[in-house]
Amino acid sequence: MNKSIQLKIENKIAYITLNRPEVFNSFNREMAFLLHDTLDACEKNDDVRAIVLTGNGKAFCAGQDLKEVTDPDLNPGFKKILEEHYNPIITRIRAIKKPIIAAVNGVAAGAGANIALACDIVVAHEKVSFIQAFSLIGLVPDSGGTFFLPRLIGFQKALALAMLGDKISAGDAEKMGMIYKILPLENFEKEVNKLALKLANMPTKALGFIKELFNQSMTNDLDAQLVLESKLQIEAAQSEDYAEGVAAFIEKRKPEFKGR
Repeated sequence: MNKSIQLKIENKIAYITLNRPEVFNSFNREMAFLLHDTLDACEKNDDVRAIVLTGNGKAFCAGQDLKEVTDPDLNPGFKKILEEHYNPIITRIRAIKKPIIAAVNGVAAGAGANIALACDIVVAHEKVSFIQAFSLIGLVPDSGGTFFLPRLIGFQKALALAMLGDKISAGDAEKMGMIYKILPLENFEKEVNKLALKLANMPTKALGFIKELFNQSMTNDLDAQLVLESKLQIEAAQSEDYAEGVAAFIEKRKPEFKGR
């Protein structure tokens, strides 16, 4: 039997696949804990310099498996679901100092949409849709949705989507700044791999610092952000990749970054 989370590491890229296609890759307790472990393993593995998160089958992720929360024998309760399943996933995604691509291959709904939006770069093909489905069953957005969505698309638009539960096409998501880019359906996997390979061959330490700076910019004032920029720029300037980048520029050749 296939695990609900699959991991493949190739060309310095970790491909993490949500693998419950029969239920549109919705999360149960086992799948959430497996994703925690897989993200931790990718963070610790020095051979991994970029991560791709995607889904198997027709969906990226439909959010929570409602069978689990409606079955008295299975239901862990919303306190455990949030504090032990989703919140740790979001905090891991933001803390890992490696670029994470959400390759949204199908519908992303509820927590599934917000897990995608928590990633560093979100790409989708033109048949994809996103939906904040919570209000449609009497719930509120979780998994960082109320944090990331208004910062991505603005307060008014985000509040309306959260309240109304509108289904948003990939095209509209790109136009409003919810996602980075639409990739062609016929070459989706190939284009995702191309993007991931580019990131995996870039100066990993600098990318991690960039991620940290953008994370802190969510709450820092300008003075605090300038201080942090100075600190991390000084550290970046001491890296092997910086020395290689400068040498390659002067020598008019392509740099060979090692992620150190």
